[in-house]
Amino acid sequence: MYAEASSGSVSLEAGLAHHRAGRLAQAEAIYRQLLATRPDHADAVFLLGVAALQTGHPDRALDFFIRAVQLQPRNSAYHSNMAVALRALGRRGEAIASYRDALLHQPGNLETHIQLGLLLGECGEVASEEAQYRLVLRHPVGLDLAAVRAQVDARFHLANLLVRRKQFDDAISEFRQVLRQRPDFAEAHCNLGAVLFDLAAFGECERCYREALRLNPGFAEAHNNLGGLLIKLRRLDEAEVNLREACKLRPNFPEALNNLGDLLRLRGRPEEAEACCREALRLKPDYVPAQLILGNALREAGRFHEAEPCYRAALDRNPAWPEARNNLGTLLYDLGRVEEAIQSLRTAVSQRPDYADAHFNLGITLLLAGQFDEGWREYEWRWKQEMKKPHLRGFSQPLWDGGDIGDRVLLLHAEQGLGDTLQFCRFVPAIAAGRRVVLEVQRPLLPLLTGLPGFERVVACGDPLPSFDLHCPLLSLTRVLGTTLDTIPREASYLRADPQRVAAWRERVGQLDGMRVGLVWAGNQTMSGDRRRSIPLERFSELADLPGVSFVSLQKGPGASQSPPQGLSLHDWTDDLHDFGETAALIEALDLVISVDTGVAHLAGALGRPVWLLNRFDRCWRWLLNRDDSPWYPSLRQFRQIQPGDWTSVLRNVRAELEKFRVAGPATQ
Repeated sequence: MYAEASSGSVSLEAGLAHHRAGRLAQAEAIYRQLLATRPDHADAVFLLGVAALQTGHPDRALDFFIRAVQLQPRNSAYHSNMAVALRALGRRGEAIASYRDALLHQPGNLETHIQLGLLLGECGEVASEEAQYRLVLRHPVGLDLAAVRAQVDARFHLANLLVRRKQFDDAISEFRQVLRQRPDFAEAHCNLGAVLFDLAAFGECERCYREALRLNPGFAEAHNNLGGLLIKLRRLDEAEVNLREACKLRPNFPEALNNLGDLLRLRGRPEEAEACCREALRLKPDYVPAQLILGNALREAGRFHEAEPCYRAALDRNPAWPEARNNLGTLLYDLGRVEEAIQSLRTAVSQRPDYADAHFNLGITLLLAGQFDEGWREYEWRWKQEMKKPHLRGFSQPLWDGGDIGDRVLLLHAEQGLGDTLQFCRFVPAIAAGRRVVLEVQRPLLPLLTGLPGFERVVACGDPLPSFDLHCPLLSLTRVLGTTLDTIPREASYLRADPQRVAAWRERVGQLDGMRVGLVWAGNQTMSGDRRRSIPLERFSELADLPGVSFVSLQKGPGASQSPPQGLSLHDWTDDLHDFGETAALIEALDLVISVDTGVAHLAGALGRPVWLLNRFDRCWRWLLNRDDSPWYPSLRQFRQIQPGDWTSVLRNVRAELEKFRVAGPATQ
């Protein structure tokens, strides 16, 4: 950076000594003292420019560099430093010209070629950028260690350029060569890791990030990248540690704040996620990924109308962003604006035909609209979603296509939640009639579903499977069978509880006065959207002191520990509910079940018992649009939120209907 001192310039050497020691004020004083006696001292003028650059004043530095160049037009260092000042001032075209002037006078300056290449890249002149790096790499270096280091730097920048061009294999090759020459190059380890992340080589990617951090524990970018990878791998505790460290090392780091926001959203903390994203956008207002994650956080919090402008802002900046189209489509699905949702999701699929999430979301939106034929086909894309891949069974036996199986054995197997199995097991008896069928279900459902007719054997998930020839997931049966809204089996009930268990429970609940109503207020907390689906038990104060009604808890899991509000008498025998067979028997003994959207609602519907579904504002495809009944369960009635989060009006409506139900009796269902 510094020019060579003129021979015999003692005062200049004294200034340089202060300059190298960081004592810029003393150095500047000496340079000015020298210029007072020798106004044409080019090096003193130049070094004043260097000091101005170092103190963050490129405009003042430029004035000095221009003056120095006028004094010594052939000095390459003066031209290259003038380029630095021009670049800092955003005058890139002039900076490029200054770098070229520097190279005209010193064509072998490899560092100047590299800086010119970087600047050309900033201006979008990628071919010219590459030419500068390759010129450096062709330069003979011999034993010149500085030249060797310059070639390593040029190769590193060339690798980054190849990444931007999506020439990933070539980029990896260049990064690996860089690391063979300089194994302690933390930035190269980190950038190689980023390429491997894009190629889904997550194991090697993690090793690269961790090596970068071993070499440089304070490397904020590597902490951020590792945190993003760990989110992808769902190792959320480790991810949070790394992302918080990145934010600590660099407080104004919008990318790390955005990743931390995404992590907090995944952990069910949307308010904290929102704060991170808004801070990222304050630091970098045009940072489009933060708009997307902010929209996701607001959607998780049930603030759907606030989320929509975030997605649209992201799309205004990048209309060809399939992820944003997909997220907007899912939000419109939540809002019940089905035609708009379908249009947005079709656009996402057209932009990226192999985008599994968009295909799946298109599927459930079509199902919500009652367009079952295409909906079931798109729903099959679930198996290509990243979140579903760990659940793929990897059977060597072929998937059943609905054709004749002869004497072969067909395995029908559960794949999602308990409620899904209860909903779709309705198809098993008809399929099993005249065929050899084995049914695999979740263990808690085993005692109940053993009573389904027709199949050879029922086994619990995780137990050894008998020999079979074909297989089909339960939620693929509708596609195989071509199920439409009109052909959904509509039996009043297709499951039965054990009669002896039912009799025992009728004797117990017979001790209760009035109508006996089962309550379920919370679902599985690990499910996405559970905070919008579940209702704190204290909110059921709307049903307190209701005469002629006895409430019975059917709640299992963590939600069961909640205390009922004052005035709500809740009888709790859930310690005796060891499986769904026992729960079914208790439901058979009750007059009504009131439940949020959980497996118990499906169980009551499958048993043909009156069930009132407390349904959130945002949608689940199976409950369809604009109806308070269900083609899946003739005995089910929906009470849906009119506004997001508004359980009060739902429960008030339930109370009013309970009063009518209590007077008229269950036959009104």
